[in-house]
Amino acid sequence: MQDFPIIRTAGVDGLLISFAAALSEPANRAALAFRAALEAEGWAGVEETSSSLVSAFVRFDPLRLTHATLHRQVQTLLDQRDWYAADLPGGRRFWRVPTVFGTDLAPQLGQAAQAAGLSEAVAVRSLSEARVRVQTIGFAPGQPYLGELPPAWDIPRQKELTPRVPEGALVVALRQLVLFSVTTPTGWQHVGQTAIRLFQPDMPQPFLLRPGDEVQFTPTDPETLARMRSDPRGGASCEPLA
Repeated sequence: MQDFPIIRTAGVDGLLISFAAALSEPANRAALAFRAALEAEGWAGVEETSSSLVSAFVRFDPLRLTHATLHRQVQTLLDQRDWYAADLPGGRRFWRVPTVFGTDLAPQLGQAAQAAGLSEAVAVRSLSEARVRVQTIGFAPGQPYLGELPPAWDIPRQKELTPRVPEGALVVALRQLVLFSVTTPTGWQHVGQTAIRLFQPDMPQPFLLRPGDEVQFTPTDPETLARMRSDPRGGASCEPLA
Protein backbone atom coordinates (compact mmCIF):
# COMPACT_ATOMS: atom_id res chain seq x y z
CA MET A 1 0.00 0.00 0.00
CA GLN A 2 1.46 3.33 -1.07
CA ASP A 3 1.81 6.25 1.30
CA PHE A 4 0.45 9.59 0.21
CA PRO A 5 1.15 12.15 -1.05
CA ILE A 6 2.71 10.64 -4.18
CA ILE A 7 4.53 12.52 -6.94
CA ARG A 8 4.12 10.97 -10.40
CA THR A 9 5.48 11.87 -13.82
CA ALA A 10 2.71 12.93 -16.20
CA GLY A 11 4.11 12.87 -19.72
CA VAL A 12 7.11 14.87 -20.88
CA ASP A 13 6.00 18.13 -19.27
CA GLY A 14 3.99 17.35 -16.16
CA LEU A 15 3.98 16.17 -12.57
CA LEU A 16 0.93 14.92 -10.70
CA ILE A 17 0.85 15.17 -6.91
CA SER A 18 -1.83 12.89 -5.46
CA PHE A 19 -3.04 13.06 -1.84
CA ALA A 20 -5.26 9.95 -1.78
CA ALA A 21 -6.57 7.10 -3.90
CA ALA A 22 -10.21 8.07 -3.26
CA LEU A 23 -12.11 11.25 -2.52
CA SER A 24 -12.26 12.59 1.02
CA GLU A 25 -12.56 16.08 2.49
CA PRO A 26 -8.94 16.17 3.74
CA ALA A 27 -7.58 14.96 0.39
CA ASN A 28 -9.58 17.52 -1.55
CA ARG A 29 -8.52 20.23 0.90
CA ALA A 30 -4.89 19.22 0.41
CA ALA A 31 -5.19 19.28 -3.39
CA LEU A 32 -6.74 22.76 -3.38
CA ALA A 33 -4.29 24.17 -0.84
CA PHE A 34 -1.22 22.65 -2.49
CA ARG A 35 -2.22 23.86 -5.94
CA ALA A 36 -2.56 27.40 -4.53
CA ALA A 37 0.88 27.07 -2.92
CA LEU A 38 2.40 25.90 -6.21
CA GLU A 39 0.90 28.90 -7.97
CA ALA A 40 2.25 31.26 -5.31
CA GLU A 41 5.80 29.92 -5.67
CA GLY A 42 6.09 31.33 -9.19
CA TRP A 43 8.84 28.90 -10.16
CA ALA A 44 10.61 29.66 -13.42
CA GLY A 45 9.60 27.18 -16.10
CA VAL A 46 6.23 26.29 -14.58
CA GLU A 47 3.52 27.12 -17.12
CA GLU A 48 0.29 25.88 -15.54
CA THR A 49 -1.14 24.44 -12.34
CA SER A 50 -4.53 22.87 -11.74
CA SER A 51 -6.30 20.56 -9.31
CA SER A 52 -8.61 17.56 -9.51
CA LEU A 53 -10.61 15.89 -6.74
CA VAL A 54 -7.52 14.65 -4.85
CA SER A 55 -4.51 15.77 -6.90
CA ALA A 56 -2.61 18.83 -8.05
CA PHE A 57 -1.00 19.03 -11.48
CA VAL A 58 2.00 21.04 -12.66
CA ARG A 59 2.81 21.57 -16.33
CA PHE A 60 6.27 22.92 -17.10
CA ASP A 61 8.59 23.79 -19.98
CA PRO A 62 11.07 20.86 -20.23
CA LEU A 63 13.53 23.12 -22.07
CA ARG A 64 13.78 25.29 -18.96
CA LEU A 65 13.17 22.82 -16.15
CA THR A 66 13.89 19.11 -15.73
CA HIS A 67 11.63 16.55 -14.14
CA ALA A 68 14.26 15.87 -11.47
CA THR A 69 14.63 19.53 -10.52
CA LEU A 70 10.88 20.12 -10.35
CA HIS A 71 10.42 16.89 -8.39
CA ARG A 72 12.89 18.16 -5.76
CA GLN A 73 11.15 21.53 -5.56
CA VAL A 74 7.73 19.91 -5.19
CA GLN A 75 8.99 17.49 -2.52
CA THR A 76 10.51 20.36 -0.53
CA LEU A 77 7.18 22.21 -0.65
CA LEU A 78 5.27 19.06 0.36
CA ASP A 79 7.54 18.60 3.38
CA GLN A 80 6.82 22.08 4.73
CA ARG A 81 3.45 21.30 6.34
CA ASP A 82 0.50 18.94 6.77
CA TRP A 83 -1.46 19.76 3.63
CA TYR A 84 -4.46 17.70 4.76
CA ALA A 85 -5.03 20.23 7.54
CA ALA A 86 -4.10 23.30 5.49
CA ASP A 87 -6.30 26.34 5.19
CA LEU A 88 -8.29 26.50 1.99
CA PRO A 89 -7.08 29.08 -0.56
CA GLY A 90 -8.12 32.70 -0.28
CA GLY A 91 -10.52 34.37 -2.67
CA ARG A 92 -13.24 31.78 -2.23
CA ARG A 93 -16.90 32.73 -2.49
CA PHE A 94 -20.24 31.48 -1.17
CA TRP A 95 -23.00 31.09 -3.75
CA ARG A 96 -26.74 30.64 -3.19
CA VAL A 97 -28.31 29.15 -6.32
CA PRO A 98 -32.12 29.10 -6.73
CA THR A 99 -33.19 25.55 -7.61
CA VAL A 100 -36.41 23.77 -8.47
CA PHE A 101 -36.33 20.34 -6.83
CA GLY A 102 -38.47 17.71 -8.52
CA THR A 103 -41.46 18.56 -10.76
CA ASP A 104 -41.21 17.93 -14.49
CA LEU A 105 -38.03 20.02 -14.52
CA ALA A 106 -36.10 17.51 -12.39
CA PRO A 107 -38.01 14.24 -12.73
CA GLN A 108 -35.67 11.86 -10.88
CA LEU A 109 -35.98 13.36 -7.40
CA GLY A 110 -38.35 10.60 -6.29
CA GLN A 111 -36.17 7.70 -7.34
CA ALA A 112 -33.03 9.36 -5.95
CA ALA A 113 -34.80 9.97 -2.63
CA GLN A 114 -35.91 6.34 -2.54
CA ALA A 115 -32.35 5.17 -3.18
CA ALA A 116 -31.21 7.35 -0.28
CA GLY A 117 -33.95 5.96 1.98
CA LEU A 118 -35.65 9.36 2.32
CA SER A 119 -39.03 10.83 1.58
CA GLU A 120 -39.08 13.46 -1.14
CA ALA A 121 -39.67 16.23 1.40
CA VAL A 122 -36.75 15.10 3.56
CA ALA A 123 -34.58 14.68 0.46
CA VAL A 124 -35.26 18.26 -0.64
CA ARG A 125 -34.51 19.53 2.85
CA SER A 126 -31.26 17.54 2.97
CA LEU A 127 -30.07 18.73 -0.44
CA SER A 128 -31.07 22.35 0.08
CA GLU A 129 -29.55 22.61 3.56
CA ALA A 130 -26.21 21.14 2.48
CA ARG A 131 -23.44 23.67 1.98
CA VAL A 132 -21.10 21.97 -0.47
CA ARG A 133 -17.65 22.81 -1.80
CA VAL A 134 -16.64 23.02 -5.44
CA GLN A 135 -14.16 20.15 -5.28
CA THR A 136 -13.00 20.46 -8.87
CA ILE A 137 -14.04 21.69 -12.31
CA GLY A 138 -14.18 19.06 -15.02
CA PHE A 139 -15.88 17.00 -17.75
CA ALA A 140 -17.29 20.12 -19.46
CA PRO A 141 -16.25 23.80 -19.39
CA GLY A 142 -16.98 25.34 -16.00
CA GLN A 143 -18.74 22.26 -14.64
CA PRO A 144 -18.34 21.76 -10.86
CA TYR A 145 -18.27 18.60 -8.80
CA LEU A 146 -19.62 19.49 -5.36
CA GLY A 147 -19.57 17.70 -2.04
CA GLU A 148 -19.64 15.97 0.19
CA LEU A 149 -23.29 15.30 0.93
CA PRO A 150 -24.51 13.39 4.02
CA PRO A 151 -23.89 9.60 3.97
CA ALA A 152 -27.47 8.82 2.90
CA TRP A 153 -26.58 10.23 -0.52
CA ASP A 154 -23.91 7.60 -1.19
CA ILE A 155 -26.15 6.22 -3.93
CA PRO A 156 -24.87 4.60 -7.15
CA ARG A 157 -25.02 6.02 -10.61
CA GLN A 158 -27.75 4.62 -12.84
CA LYS A 159 -27.05 1.48 -14.85
CA GLU A 160 -28.32 3.20 -18.00
CA LEU A 161 -27.77 6.76 -19.19
CA THR A 162 -30.46 9.39 -19.18
CA PRO A 163 -30.25 10.52 -22.83
CA ARG A 164 -30.38 14.23 -22.06
CA VAL A 165 -30.46 16.64 -19.15
CA PRO A 166 -30.42 20.40 -19.79
CA GLU A 167 -27.88 23.04 -18.95
CA GLY A 168 -28.26 23.96 -15.27
CA ALA A 169 -29.37 20.45 -14.24
CA LEU A 170 -28.41 19.43 -10.69
CA VAL A 171 -27.67 15.70 -10.45
CA VAL A 172 -26.64 13.44 -7.58
CA ALA A 173 -24.70 10.22 -6.89
CA LEU A 174 -21.82 9.03 -4.70
CA ARG A 175 -22.34 11.76 -2.05
CA GLN A 176 -21.69 14.39 -4.71
CA LEU A 177 -23.67 16.87 -6.74
CA VAL A 178 -22.80 17.88 -10.29
CA LEU A 179 -24.21 21.05 -11.81
CA PHE A 180 -24.17 20.76 -15.58
CA SER A 181 -22.80 23.58 -17.70
CA VAL A 182 -24.02 22.01 -20.96
CA THR A 183 -26.84 19.77 -22.17
CA THR A 184 -25.58 16.20 -21.88
CA PRO A 185 -26.38 12.53 -21.27
CA THR A 186 -25.70 11.37 -17.70
CA GLY A 187 -25.81 8.38 -15.41
CA TRP A 188 -26.41 10.64 -12.40
CA GLN A 189 -29.94 11.29 -11.16
CA HIS A 190 -31.56 14.61 -12.08
CA VAL A 191 -32.97 16.01 -8.81
CA GLY A 192 -32.91 19.78 -9.33
CA GLN A 193 -32.96 22.41 -12.06
CA THR A 194 -31.31 25.82 -12.01
CA ALA A 195 -31.08 28.71 -14.48
CA ILE A 196 -27.40 29.45 -13.84
CA ARG A 197 -24.96 29.74 -16.78
CA LEU A 198 -21.68 28.28 -15.57
CA PHE A 199 -19.74 28.80 -18.80
CA GLN A 200 -19.76 32.33 -20.22
CA PRO A 201 -17.07 32.33 -22.93
CA ASP A 202 -17.44 36.04 -23.72
CA MET A 203 -16.59 37.09 -20.15
CA PRO A 204 -13.04 37.84 -18.88
CA GLN A 205 -13.49 34.93 -16.43
CA PRO A 206 -15.55 32.43 -18.44
CA PHE A 207 -16.03 29.92 -15.56
CA LEU A 208 -18.49 31.28 -13.00
CA LEU A 209 -17.50 28.93 -10.17
CA ARG A 210 -13.99 28.15 -8.95
CA PRO A 211 -12.55 25.22 -6.99
CA GLY A 212 -12.92 25.96 -3.29
CA ASP A 213 -16.09 28.02 -3.67
CA GLU A 214 -19.02 26.93 -1.51
CA VAL A 215 -22.57 26.53 -2.83
CA GLN A 216 -26.03 26.11 -1.35
CA PHE A 217 -29.03 25.25 -3.55
CA THR A 218 -32.05 27.18 -2.29
CA PRO A 219 -35.56 25.98 -3.22
CA THR A 220 -37.68 28.02 -5.62
CA ASP A 221 -40.68 27.34 -7.86
CA PRO A 222 -40.82 26.83 -11.64
CA GLU A 223 -42.45 30.19 -12.34
CA THR A 224 -39.78 32.13 -10.43
CA LEU A 225 -37.03 30.11 -12.10
CA ALA A 226 -38.45 30.91 -15.52
CA ARG A 227 -38.16 34.63 -14.79
CA MET A 228 -34.55 34.15 -13.69
CA ARG A 229 -33.45 32.74 -17.05
CA SER A 230 -32.77 36.24 -18.40
CA ASP A 231 -30.06 36.62 -15.72
CA PRO A 232 -26.74 34.92 -16.66
CA ARG A 233 -26.35 33.97 -13.00
CA GLY A 234 -29.85 32.52 -12.92
CA GLY A 235 -30.75 34.52 -9.83
CA ALA A 236 -27.72 33.28 -7.89
CA SER A 237 -26.14 35.51 -5.27
CA CYS A 238 -22.49 35.56 -4.29
CA GLU A 239 -20.52 36.84 -1.31
CA PRO A 240 -16.83 36.55 -0.38
CA LEU A 241 -15.72 34.03 2.21
CA ALA A 242 -13.36 35.18 4.95
